[in-house]
Amino acid sequence: MTESTIARIALVDDDDLFRESLSLNLADEGYEVVTFDRGEPALNFFAEGGAVDIVLLDWRMPKMDGIDVLRQMRARGIEVPVIFLTVLSDQIYEEAALAGGALDFVEKSRSLSILLKRMRLILDGTKGANEETDASSAQNTYTLGDLELRLENSRALWSGKRIDLTLTEFNIVKLMATRPEEDVSYREIYDLVHGKGFVAGYGPSGYRANVRAFIKRIRQKFRAVDAEFDCIENYPGFGYRWGCGAGERTGNGEDMSRAGDADMMDDDVAAAD
Repeated sequence: MTESTIARIALVDDDDLFRESLSLNLADEGYEVVTFDRGEPALNFFAEGGAVDIVLLDWRMPKMDGIDVLRQMRARGIEVPVIFLTVLSDQIYEEAALAGGALDFVEKSRSLSILLKRMRLILDGTKGANEETDASSAQNTYTLGDLELRLENSRALWSGKRIDLTLTEFNIVKLMATRPEEDVSYREIYDLVHGKGFVAGYGPSGYRANVRAFIKRIRQKFRAVDAEFDCIENYPGFGYRWGCGAGERTGNGEDMSRAGDADMMDDDVAAAD
């Protein structure tokens, strides 16, 4: 990789035309791209010592689909960041990708600029994680009660214990925590994840369900280190806020119950919303 190259990217996709087109576009943007037409050659590349900064991974491929490739990578200790790049838009695929360890999920219909932005966020976070911590690092840390957000490398800690958030989950927490006690709408959180103005396949019901899935995973990760965690409060029909653990809000702003009950209400009202 030359000094002028931004980063090295592995593109794994069985669509020859798409693979060629995207690799040329990325090269024009300053990236070095290595391409693979299916999962097995990509895994062999890593097994032989190959290294990249990001993997762009298709889902549907012959013999071994994208989620199996990701599982094989993680099982072999290959922790390179993965972005799923696919035509599959259903929420179940996105949830499976993120649960499997991918950092992001981008539909192929999105513009190149969206993909470049997502890649830049990952690269900036990786760079920060590998740099020496110095006296200026304190300026890149946001603290609120037991929460510590290390902005330079997108790391979250709760009472000094690391919370293993994906980049997207970290950004959602940062959005709410840097605006404590302020209501943040489903739409605003969804726009943060998918890009402003993106139209969900199932309208409001679709994007609210998508946001609920993210919030549920985030709560579970915090509660894995603190069973009493309840700082993410639900405002039914509107969104969420980072509070002091008072619980769920009704439409008139009154507290109703603890955030643990909000998880159940979120699931219960998913279809109704």
